[in-house]
Amino acid sequence: MGRQTLTPLSKNVSGWYNDVVLQSGLADYGPAKGTMVFRPYGFALWEKVQEVFNKAIKKKGVENAYFPLFIPYSLLEKEADHVEGFSPELALVTIGGGKKLQEKLAVRPTSETIIYSMWKKWYQSWRDFPVLMNQWANIVRWEKRTYLFLRTTEFLWQEGHTAHTTEKEAKEMSLWALEEYRKLYEELFAVPGIVGIKSARERFAGAMETYSVELMMPNGKALQGATSHELGQNFSKAFDFTYQDKDGKSAYPWQTSWGLSTRSLGGLILTHGDDKGLRFPPMIAPIQVVIVPIIGDGDSKVTEYVEKIQDVLLKQDVRVKIDERDCSPGVKFNEWELRGVPLRLEVGPKEIVEKTVTWISREDGERGIFNVEDISDQVKQQLSMIQKQMLKRAHKSLMANTTEVNNYDEFKKKMKNSRGFLRAFWCEDKKCEENIKNETKATTRVRLLNEKKETGKCVYCGKKSSYRWNFALAY
Repeated sequence: MGRQTLTPLSKNVSGWYNDVVLQSGLADYGPAKGTMVFRPYGFALWEKVQEVFNKAIKKKGVENAYFPLFIPYSLLEKEADHVEGFSPELALVTIGGGKKLQEKLAVRPTSETIIYSMWKKWYQSWRDFPVLMNQWANIVRWEKRTYLFLRTTEFLWQEGHTAHTTEKEAKEMSLWALEEYRKLYEELFAVPGIVGIKSARERFAGAMETYSVELMMPNGKALQGATSHELGQNFSKAFDFTYQDKDGKSAYPWQTSWGLSTRSLGGLILTHGDDKGLRFPPMIAPIQVVIVPIIGDGDSKVTEYVEKIQDVLLKQDVRVKIDERDCSPGVKFNEWELRGVPLRLEVGPKEIVEKTVTWISREDGERGIFNVEDISDQVKQQLSMIQKQMLKRAHKSLMANTTEVNNYDEFKKKMKNSRGFLRAFWCEDKKCEENIKNETKATTRVRLLNEKKETGKCVYCGKKSSYRWNFALAY
């Protein structure tokens, strides 16, 4: 992979982002407009997300399944708010096998409708509940403007779906999923987020309530990281999905759905990158350690030395790679910095004599020496430290990009210049929300779950308000 000129992040975020995704080998543009090809290095990130999140959901008792990509349009129409919410983004199939289809098919925009039509057949007694199911799938939504990872016509995600006999149990499930997403971002991605409830305008189509993990990028724009929805009985009623309760009466289950997509990887890239390229937290990095041998004439012992180090690290489940390519060390250093590998080990004749390795952290450029005798413990300790440093830096950025504002002039000024999360009172009138969006492009992101009730005035209309909401420009 030849190193090309990388647009400086400090000068042009969008230019840098596209350059770094393409040049680091994470992904490329697909032949069809709006599509993206995951290259192995980028797909390895998603595989790590799957590995970690699967452990969490299976511990909860959630089982994985898979449902068809094609959904009869009539199923979508059964939930009016749902189909209206997705209509502008739907991809429809009208011809199959060279013939016009009797009923058009939607290419999966989300799976509530097809899943619940099947659940209606399978689960009919209170003894069948709760139903806890998840699928890892691809989704198609016809986007007008696309952006690698962040917004593509086809993307990957997981979507959890559950059904319960009580509203309380469903609410607890939706909040459980929300907390798992928050932990995933913080512990795996080293990206802190805020969690809260969406406004009615921003709510998932057909849901009673939508909760979200919202992330703040260093450029002051928000990214919706994951969502969890209380669906109430809206979908069960629309699909006549009933069960017989303990008293022998017919009842509708209470449902939830929740999802995390590959746009999360865009947030990972933006949060930690710098002018040199990517910076991956060790927990999610496809390659945690790269070993660069410094080999000159007569230095054949270096190869044997680094292979032994690699074997030791592999036995400790460290994701490690030796760069044995026939090119200069400088070229290798630049490339691994571009690709965001957390820790680089350099080994030459001097290190062999001293039984050491030289290490360099991608996080802050710090250098040091490890003794080869206890290399695995030292490497693991350093990776753990890097993970903590990256989370601390990201949290500091989140705090710096969060501001309370109390009047609309200040709101407009900050949203135009510094941006970030602006915490402002809002009366929860949809008209004010719409006007703010039209005038500043800012949207309500969430009202924090732990937001304290106060007495204030709406930042837009001045009416009495009880809560501050987080507003931001968003990807």
